[in-house]
Amino acid sequence: MFNFFIKKLEIINTIETMAITAQEVNKLRQMTGAGMMDCKKALVESEGDFDKAIEILRKKGQKVSASRADRETSEGSVFIQTNDDQTTAVLIALGCETDFVAKNEDFQKLGNEILNVAFDARPESADALKALKSGDLTIAEKLTELIGKIGEKIEIVALEVLDGEKIIPYIHAGSKLGVLVSLKNTNGSDVSDAGRDIAMQIAAMSPVAVDKDGVDTTIIERELKIGREQAIEEGKPEKIIEKIAEGKLNRFYKDNTLLNQNFVKDSSMTVAKYLDSVSKGLTVETFRRISVG
Repeated sequence: MFNFFIKKLEIINTIETMAITAQEVNKLRQMTGAGMMDCKKALVESEGDFDKAIEILRKKGQKVSASRADRETSEGSVFIQTNDDQTTAVLIALGCETDFVAKNEDFQKLGNEILNVAFDARPESADALKALKSGDLTIAEKLTELIGKIGEKIEIVALEVLDGEKIIPYIHAGSKLGVLVSLKNTNGSDVSDAGRDIAMQIAAMSPVAVDKDGVDTTIIERELKIGREQAIEEGKPEKIIEKIAEGKLNRFYKDNTLLNQNFVKDSSMTVAKYLDSVSKGLTVETFRRISVG
């Protein structure tokens, strides 16, 4: 016990004798974005060596990151960038634990920084994106630094890279939901307004595919099974059960595939008919809908 107090006194004396100035603390804070107390502690521990202090702060971030690895990122923001002619678009979703952090200036700044790197490099996955560099650090290291500073789990939860004839981006209010819709057969027409209408439709109605041909077979089998079971429960004759199931599947297509849905702004027509009325042959090639939380 006596040795413990001696050691504690030695630490206190070391801290007191270390001439760490406010200017030095502020300089490290500007370099790393870490809190003032964390910067002061790192400078004291490194005996004023800035490189060592930066390494200490990074290790702190790694420890925080490891301790929060099992946390859920139920909040966050979506970031989108397109090229000038809107033939290429990149969407990333950056997740965090709380809405407070999602609105944090440093979180938003890092999200845009990651987006710029992704747009230039067009990586195939979030893991590939994290291995890329922004300045002297990789994106993974940038994430770790911010985790250490903020104290929450932060991760890239989605990455979408899309090419098309005309890509219209849409971010819903609150930046928690983003849509990319790729239109084709534009015939040189200005389809920006129509594209935005469709992107908003996708945001609101969450279709599973562009058309029925794009619906996954497992979903089709599930819907047919549900239709058969409902028909049996209702006591329908066995010879028409399959026909009833097919009818329910067609209803599913109408409600859940984009081109077959009723257009939200005018329910007298489907999305397909609305697009064709804007420009003959105009349609949707593909879309992406990403949300956080």
